[in-house]
Amino acid sequence: MHPRTRARLFAAVGGIVVLFPAASSAPSPLYPLYQQIFGFSAATLTVVFAVYVAGLLASLLVIGALSDHIGRKPVLVGALLLEAVSFAVFLGAGGVGALLVARVLQGIATGAAITTLGATMVDLAPPEALHRAGMVTGVGTLAGLAAGAVGAGALTQFAPAPTRLVWIVLLGLLAVSAVVVAVLPETAARRPGGWASLVPRVGVAPRLRGEVLAVTPVLVTSWALGGLYLSLGPSIAATLLGESSRLIGGLVVTLLCGTGALASFLLRDRPVRSLIAPAAGLLATGTAVTLVGFALASLALTALGTVVAGVGFGAAALACFGVFAEIAGPGERGELFAVAYVISYTAFSLPAVAAGIGSGLVGLATAAEVYGAVVVLLGAGSVVLTLARSRRRAAQPVPAGVCGAPES
Repeated sequence: MHPRTRARLFAAVGGIVVLFPAASSAPSPLYPLYQQIFGFSAATLTVVFAVYVAGLLASLLVIGALSDHIGRKPVLVGALLLEAVSFAVFLGAGGVGALLVARVLQGIATGAAITTLGATMVDLAPPEALHRAGMVTGVGTLAGLAAGAVGAGALTQFAPAPTRLVWIVLLGLLAVSAVVVAVLPETAARRPGGWASLVPRVGVAPRLRGEVLAVTPVLVTSWALGGLYLSLGPSIAATLLGESSRLIGGLVVTLLCGTGALASFLLRDRPVRSLIAPAAGLLATGTAVTLVGFALASLALTALGTVVAGVGFGAAALACFGVFAEIAGPGERGELFAVAYVISYTAFSLPAVAAGIGSGLVGLATAAEVYGAVVVLLGAGSVVLTLARSRRRAAQPVPAGVCGAPES
């Protein structure tokens, strides 16, 4: 493939990488509106949020490695079609049941798409710069979450048909993505084992386990924080900070994810492993400042803490996806990205559901404070574990004939 053609396709697929998370965050600023229209509680809201993740995780476990066997294009076509169906269900939603169906379908489509897109980005990246795929995947995911939240917030605040126009716009963008996939050459060779790959399992090749375990603590911390913002962020803004604007509700998510996307881009040339401990520290510090902002009902302090945590969120995404892009072989990429997203979205969903249930028992303020405190502890623990591992690696003797110590 000509380098210029490869670069154009890399950029075009990067656009689809942005679209799927944008669509997944679009309901966040709509949730308070759906609550008003359909009359459901914060606990039900987090169930609507959680069924998306349940569908996504099921899709990751079943379909995550399929593109390594049958090719990238068939999986992407199926994901785009199912995403279109979910948007159609949102358009005609008349109650909580429809929202649940739409979110499950969207979760399945997103799970099929994100691992395949991550693998496709690595396939299309220049051979001498495979880390670029991890950077674009990390930045694109966060940029998409930010763009979807603020875009949906603006449309629901200022445009007509607030619960429908968002999905019409996303259907148009999905049509553009379908054109990109149609012209995309297949980047993965077919190989046996497609049916066997559908058996749900989570596994990492033995040679990769050390690297995966090293980044798991910060991966869990960052996505646990993201789950709080995307599920309850707009409700927290309205209840604790007195901001009822749906645009402000979207900006709460965008402030975290948009800062993260910008941080990922600015840090793109840094060695990815060097970012893991700083990312965890920033997540813990930013969340602590945000908790103080909640307690004082200070929008400015809450925003400052969110920005600091957002830098950590972006650095964590860049570091984790960068490591995965570097260590996986061509036949391992789909499965490894599936494992990465299983870890991420489990951390993303389960604490958020617990917080939603807790908000009905002890109140939204207390639930948010407990959730934030857990994130602070996770972040601090991640720093300690990462630094301890780096010291152990630095203390290991360099094998004879090997130039240079292992990278920490």
